[in-house]
Amino acid sequence: MMAAPASAAAVRTRVDIVKVSGLIDPLNADLVARSIRTAASQQALVLVIQLNSTGGTVPASTRDALSLDIVRSPVPVAVWVGGSGSPRALGTAFTLLRSADFTGEAPGSKVGDGPPPPQTEPDGLEHRTMSGDDAVDARLLDASSPTLVSFLAALSNHTIKGVHLDFGEANQGFRKDLTFNFSQLSLLPKLLHTAASPDVAFVMLMLAMSLAVFEFFTAGIGIAAGTGVVFLVLASYGLGVLPIRPWAVALLVVSMLASAIDVQAGAPRFWTAVGAAAYVVGALELYHGHQVALWVVALMAVLLALFMVSGMPAMVRTRFSTPTIGRESLIGRMGVAESGVDPEGTVRVDGAPWRARTNRATPIAAGDAVRVVAIDGLLLEVEPEAGGARDAGH
Repeated sequence: MMAAPASAAAVRTRVDIVKVSGLIDPLNADLVARSIRTAASQQALVLVIQLNSTGGTVPASTRDALSLDIVRSPVPVAVWVGGSGSPRALGTAFTLLRSADFTGEAPGSKVGDGPPPPQTEPDGLEHRTMSGDDAVDARLLDASSPTLVSFLAALSNHTIKGVHLDFGEANQGFRKDLTFNFSQLSLLPKLLHTAASPDVAFVMLMLAMSLAVFEFFTAGIGIAAGTGVVFLVLASYGLGVLPIRPWAVALLVVSMLASAIDVQAGAPRFWTAVGAAAYVVGALELYHGHQVALWVVALMAVLLALFMVSGMPAMVRTRFSTPTIGRESLIGRMGVAESGVDPEGTVRVDGAPWRARTNRATPIAAGDAVRVVAIDGLLLEVEPEAGGARDAGH
């Protein structure tokens, strides 16, 4: 009777390999937990987790429960820190790594900055990181393996949890009877997982609000509105998973509304400055424990500035201007200065705002009547009503 478990283990030929990348969010946590259950129910020989993560967004209780799932798994669990780029196992990922029965890393990896598994002595890496090679030298990890195949070779011939892991010789090919089952997040969960990364959630939130402003000024619902809704749904999921500061989200909304106030004026003024300040503070302080990359903040700032200063004023003119009247017919028409034109500013002609400049040395004050004397691209050349009348011989 005592030999039955060993015999059952000897005929196991299934090797489960699951790829876990990105933050350990609820989706990745569920993937790991489900993989452990599947490996047990299918009587897998071993479960191998390919891990590359800079941390997690799940609460400590979820992290510890997942760690205990790995420790208590009846199937041996091996974790290899590897993949493209510079693989990491930091924060929550480091806790899961240290919970495994056999561990390895690819050269160039970094580990640490996370608590040890529950009921485990601290290892000195709670608040610092070290290279994976140094962790192997310190016997915190078991093997240094540049590839997943070499990690399997290092794992072979170990006996873990009463199961002898014999894969054969890697350089001669693994055993022919072994079945390797690879898994990772499917398409929709992967999309949601991507949306739950700090940079992506921030970008989608800003794009959603920009498209909302665009649709407001075009006075209609079109492709931009539909796209904005998709971005908003994904951003809402991401922000719901990530540890956000609500007041920072409010600042980002204020930044967009403040900038939109100056859109109809066609020129950056006081509210644009308010919006810029709110954007910078909101973007940099959006998350607890995470931060939007500075290059992402800078790039979005440039794109939003171009959108608000150049793109939207043209859209406003398109909305409010009369399509049947060519721009040349504006010459000689009267308007009013919405802001001081000194030498450039904004005027309203036939109900539409236009960027304008005066061809006179004397500035035009806000509220003064103006006359259009020429058109230069999308810029109107204007003069005071009184001065225009004298020049015209009136």
